[in-house]
Amino acid sequence: MIAEARERMERSQGVTTMNTTLPQQLECDLVVVGAGAGGLSTAITAKKKGLNVIVLEKDQVFGGTTAFSGGVLWIPGNHHAKQNGIQDSREAALTYLKHETKSFFNTDAVNAFLDYGPEMLNFFEQNTSVKFIPTLYPDYHPDAPGGVGIGRSVLAAPYDIRGLGDNMQRLRPPLKTITFIGMMFNSSNADLKHFFNATKSFTSFIYVAKRLAIHLKELARYGRGTNVTSGNALAARLAKSAFDLDIPIYTNASVQGLVFDLGKVTGVKLGQQQQNCQIKAKHGVVLACGGFSHDLERLKQAYPHLKRGGEHISPVPKTNTGDGCRLAESVGGIVDLQYADTSAWMPVSKVPDAESYGVFPHLLDRYKPGIIGVLKNGKRFTNESNSYHDVGADLFRACENFDETAMWLICDQKTISKYGLGYAKPAPMPLNSLVKKGYLIKGNSLEELAQQAGIDGKTLVKTVQHYNIGAAKGEDPEFHRGSTTFNRYLADPEHKPNPCVAPIEQGPFYAVKVFMGDLGTFDGIRTAVTGEVLDQANQKITGLYAVGNDRASMMGGNYPGAGITLGPIMTFGYITGSHIADLAKGGQGLLCSQSQPVVNQQSTEEMCHVS
Repeated sequence: MIAEARERMERSQGVTTMNTTLPQQLECDLVVVGAGAGGLSTAITAKKKGLNVIVLEKDQVFGGTTAFSGGVLWIPGNHHAKQNGIQDSREAALTYLKHETKSFFNTDAVNAFLDYGPEMLNFFEQNTSVKFIPTLYPDYHPDAPGGVGIGRSVLAAPYDIRGLGDNMQRLRPPLKTITFIGMMFNSSNADLKHFFNATKSFTSFIYVAKRLAIHLKELARYGRGTNVTSGNALAARLAKSAFDLDIPIYTNASVQGLVFDLGKVTGVKLGQQQQNCQIKAKHGVVLACGGFSHDLERLKQAYPHLKRGGEHISPVPKTNTGDGCRLAESVGGIVDLQYADTSAWMPVSKVPDAESYGVFPHLLDRYKPGIIGVLKNGKRFTNESNSYHDVGADLFRACENFDETAMWLICDQKTISKYGLGYAKPAPMPLNSLVKKGYLIKGNSLEELAQQAGIDGKTLVKTVQHYNIGAAKGEDPEFHRGSTTFNRYLADPEHKPNPCVAPIEQGPFYAVKVFMGDLGTFDGIRTAVTGEVLDQANQKITGLYAVGNDRASMMGGNYPGAGITLGPIMTFGYITGSHIADLAKGGQGLLCSQSQPVVNQQSTEEMCHVS
């Protein structure tokens, strides 16, 4: 039955319906290019504030990278935290961002984010189908100045995508490698705990059995799971909100160029279903194309490990090919490649499938006790329980003198049976097929494992022996695993004394080769705080805006907490949509309006500075 359901689901992922067809000529107030969180939040805001908006998406599905994401937003000062009695302050968040962004701290952008983030969250929860729930996520560096142990991250509430009606099949499915026959796991430890303990606890067994039964019924009827969580829920909720407002989302609509007259962007040229169309946009065009994670030529300029001839594998949608960057450059916009860490790094592994391979992001296994990461030389190089971005940044710097940027996650039989390893699931799920396919590397001894993996065997043995001395006492004197609340958050709280540390002792031993990937680009189009694309002289290009991962991140190539991508994306989408709507009504724009407080005690000219 499971095999049949899986087949049905995979067939459904290649089929879309309700692809709306564009006429050859069309006019509106605002065109938004891209249907992820950045594009949809901008479109919804502008529509709610009086503009006629059209959304264009070149893929056959909407949802963008958001639909693959964890669906978490980092919003300091959010009302969910306040309602739960969590103490935080704007000053603490400002201190934290100053510490985290360092030389790339942008006063105007950060102040706008802190001021409008909570407002954005209220706006969407009060006016749309977008809903959030609080999380227990600590900041990724909770011990840094201004860091907190809880409260700043919120999560998109689960959603029944049958609410999308016929448009349900146009929602991007979740990333296949992190689902079980298409079933999504709730982004909470409670949910995952039941799945890890299904063979050890009757309560967990019943929980999992019910979830699985419901999911199989959904597959049989709809070809996919209908109760979605995480980023898939956020994408679905945003799309539902857009449809409720009569905002059309045209899929298979690839923008070929901008209409640029007398120094002003006035529309787009595009192709859809082998037809050429043109849309006039009275108040401008917003670029929200998802960044350049699959633009190999630009990546070679930006990624040190590619410059060295290494490999980069991204799990984000393959349609994120830098269209927004190229469109901006075509009319004089600037794409800055300035951050030391160009993207949100994510260690990934290749999962063999019938076509080539799927991409598995290592979001959870690295935190579990008894799993360590080593380089080709057999040595550890970092605290494996740090955030994916921090581990990724350490990885490509540690591999500067190697011919490839890669590590191997290593564990023993006891650990893989309890937690799994990468795509390999915990017991009782079988491992042999993944060993045969080469995804899992197996050795009866550490020396044999090293030989199979191409790792320095003598050094690996010494590394594990040294690690085990501290691990037997729950300590990691070399890299201090488990030393922060964030380290411990995704570990195993029932493992004592350190939820992140356990010895690697009894064979057989297993390894998974892990490469460098990303969750989206940080570098991007140079913009004003309010989203206007800027030229080389930092002058605004009239009628052209950028949001989402197309726009350079305010985090400066840093990753301080869960949701630092989607939080700013939706906040600046809200700011940009509000700004355009205010200008359309004859105002001076959101941040430059006399009705708005000057949060920085700077001039209005400075308030519209580069972000």
